[in-house]
Amino acid sequence: MKRKDSHLGGFTSGASLGGKVSHYRNKQKIYKQGAPAYTLFYIQEGGVRLTTQTKNQPSAVTAILGVGDLFGDICLAGYPLRMSTAVALTASSIRTIQKTKMLQLLRQKNNETSNSLVAYLLSSVKKYQDHVSDLLTSTAEQRLARVLLRLAHLEKDGAAMVEIPVLSHQVLAEMVGTTRPRINLFMNRFRKMGFIDYDGGLEVRRSLRKVLRNL
Repeated sequence: MKRKDSHLGGFTSGASLGGKVSHYRNKQKIYKQGAPAYTLFYIQEGGVRLTTQTKNQPSAVTAILGVGDLFGDICLAGYPLRMSTAVALTASSIRTIQKTKMLQLLRQKNNETSNSLVAYLLSSVKKYQDHVSDLLTSTAEQRLARVLLRLAHLEKDGAAMVEIPVLSHQVLAEMVGTTRPRINLFMNRFRKMGFIDYDGGLEVRRSLRKVLRNL
């Protein structure tokens, strides 16, 4: 994913979070579900896919994250083990932050970084609630449009077009809660309407938001 400003308004590079930056190859595992959770992560370059597996069920994609996103932050709520598996979507640079360091930042009052962190964590809760609402009230085509807009961070204001890594239609189907043939149909329709395009990566245009209003 192309670099853009962080969604955490208090910083753009992630350097103020401390920790160490590591580099991951495409499809390299960052952590595994069930592993001890004492760190969290900030994406500086690239993207990450989170999957969760329940007993006797196949893995399900629960999130696709990009530059400026945090993940593994559930450890801040006291969960001792990872609730998902994280894998790099493409070559990625990811900052690892100790849980104790992040809690220390969050306890600082009237601090730009801590205020940004709190706002980000609250927005993450809202995104989860919105995702559940989408599954209950939106069509599959609307849900796909919203997933693409979220991946490109174009739900509200932003650039006219953002390039994101090309995801398999099977992965998108798992995120949207539909079948791969229907994803094929919708993606072809979006491309013909000029809402998306392929040029190395997947170009998502802000005009895709029309799908949310018109269906």
